Amino acid sequence: MRVALLLTESVFDSGLSIVCDVLETANSLRSELCRPPAPWEITLVGFRRLHRTARGHQVRAESPASIDPEVLVVPAVGVKDPAQLVGLVEAPTQRRAIGLVSTLAAGGVVVAGACTGTFFLAEAGVLNGRQATTSWWLGPAFRTRYPMVDLDTRATLVHDAAVATAGAAFAHIDLALWLVRRHSPALAELVARYLLIGDRASQAAFALPSVLAVQCPEVAAFERWVRDHLGESVSICEAAAAIGVSERTLQRRTMATLGLSPLGFANEIRLEEAAHLLRSTSLSADAVAAAVGFRNASSLGQLVRRRRGSTVRALRGATSRVGEIISDP
Repeated sequence: MRVALLLTESVFDSGLSIVCDVLETANSLRSELCRPPAPWEITLVGFRRLHRTARGHQVRAESPASIDPEVLVVPAVGVKDPAQLVGLVEAPTQRRAIGLVSTLAAGGVVVAGACTGTFFLAEAGVLNGRQATTSWWLGPAFRTRYPMVDLDTRATLVHDAAVATAGAAFAHIDLALWLVRRHSPALAELVARYLLIGDRASQAAFALPSVLAVQCPEVAAFERWVRDHLGESVSICEAAAAIGVSERTLQRRTMATLGLSPLGFANEIRLEEAAHLLRSTSLSADAVAAAVGFRNASSLGQLVRRRRGSTVRALRGATSRVGEIISDP
């Protein structure tokens, strides 16, 4: 399996190395299977002979004209600010990289990207009409620039036909493991065990509503209103009037910025606060539920199951174990 990793400006060091390390581990473990898949041939490609990574390391690249890949992976770039990232992918210096993604995808090559690297796939148009994900904090900027993409920032990994996207930085692991799993689920399981790769099915538990909200003044005002009324049931009508917009405008703003209804976003804020209270206090589940505007722990539990795929008890148990680890000398 011929895999090309596209080096773009200030490629994210760990993203690049993670994909290489997972695939090389798969190569080294192939002999443990009765019927191993073909090895992965990894080539770093770029439009300069030497590329400088985000940490200042120099990496040698092959010319794209010299390879015939079956898979093209675009690792993240070391840019976290959404405006700077958009400026980077639309810059004239990146046109050849964007063109390569478009050309190879049109030719049937599997294309994949992770974290900020997903913007290169979107800029090339290969995500239009497809489901995709990206880093959770980049969701608002992504939706604004690429409205034809069906974005789900809760997902860690989304694969749609011959295109795959992964979420925040260490989702490069999930993306690389997916490449292995496409050819050998048994080998992917073996690699996961050797590298202690756990389950990160969702980014939702890591997303910070306050970070997402700042992309839109109306959404930011709504977020502040919700936090000021956490112990009450949510009234979208009252909230919209308080921040000076109509319900319909608030609905449009939250959907365009976050891909969520106003109530859905309010529930994310309530979940964040509930998790914090479970982590930092000894309040009962009913008391935590009341503090974030629910009638009882059962109502909170339903939301936790629906939005996190977990339970209130599991959330408290997980955070308790973290506390034990931190306090353990």
